Amino acid sequence: MTSATTRKPIRKAVFPVAGLGTRFLPATKAIPKEMLPIIDRPLIQYAVDEAREAGIEQLIFVTGRGKTAIVEHFDTAYELESTMSGRNKDLSVLDPTRIQPGNLVTVRQQVPMGLGHAVWCARAVVGDEPFAIFLPDEMMVGSPGCMKQMVDAYNEVGGNLISVLEVPEEEVSSYGVIAPGARKSDTLTEVTALVEKPKREDAPSNLIISGRYILQPEVMRTLESQGKGAGGEIQLTDAMAKMIGEQPFHAVTFAGRRFDCGSKTGFVEATIALALERPDMADDVRAIMRRLLGD
Repeated sequence: MTSATTRKPIRKAVFPVAGLGTRFLPATKAIPKEMLPIIDRPLIQYAVDEAREAGIEQLIFVTGRGKTAIVEHFDTAYELESTMSGRNKDLSVLDPTRIQPGNLVTVRQQVPMGLGHAVWCARAVVGDEPFAIFLPDEMMVGSPGCMKQMVDAYNEVGGNLISVLEVPEEEVSSYGVIAPGARKSDTLTEVTALVEKPKREDAPSNLIISGRYILQPEVMRTLESQGKGAGGEIQLTDAMAKMIGEQPFHAVTFAGRRFDCGSKTGFVEATIALALERPDMADDVRAIMRRLLGD
């Protein structure tokens, strides 16, 4: 393991956003699911904000057909800004959508062959640097954000890291679960194995993988030669499992909340939860909820 003084910083992040979003049809027929709004920001914006907070400079979007709206969201909208400026509207609301020139890169995943394949499609841009991965469907809410917590841990131990969350034991069969080794701290645990959707009685822990990763570039070479796994797809979990024992591998227990915005109920839950935290909306939303629930 390299020392802290020579360890390469996490400057790049991969966002696999090529999925079709079929669970949200017909809403996603012409609009990428990542552009569906949680209140007044599209889902992808929350992931990008989290990346920037963690000091990530270059955003790599792995896209597919019909995903141009994601890239356009982070482009400069001259007509909109000119109109708003002419009407003395506050342009600061658009600040989060502005990306420095050259800091947004897109690559195309032509064939849907799984998460591992989507990550592998970014290999030329990632190069020989460690990099982060964000699954935007997994909305992580905390202060500091999930990736900032992970980068802080990476600066301590290096190697590969995944974010995990504790869930009730009866839920472990729905997720990828880690087999924990030595605990470095209350939130940092060595990973000795990864188990995909184990039976409750066979689960090595109740710590589930939760959609944020920091991986060394060697994972790309593993993905290069890896065959298809579960579902006939190239699985990122399989590639990570091969790296355990060859490189340091740790889990960071996220101090925050996770919303599964890949499901309709999770999407609604995230919207309500964030609305209840906003001073400009909270009272009205509570009143609406009481009225709807008949309280």
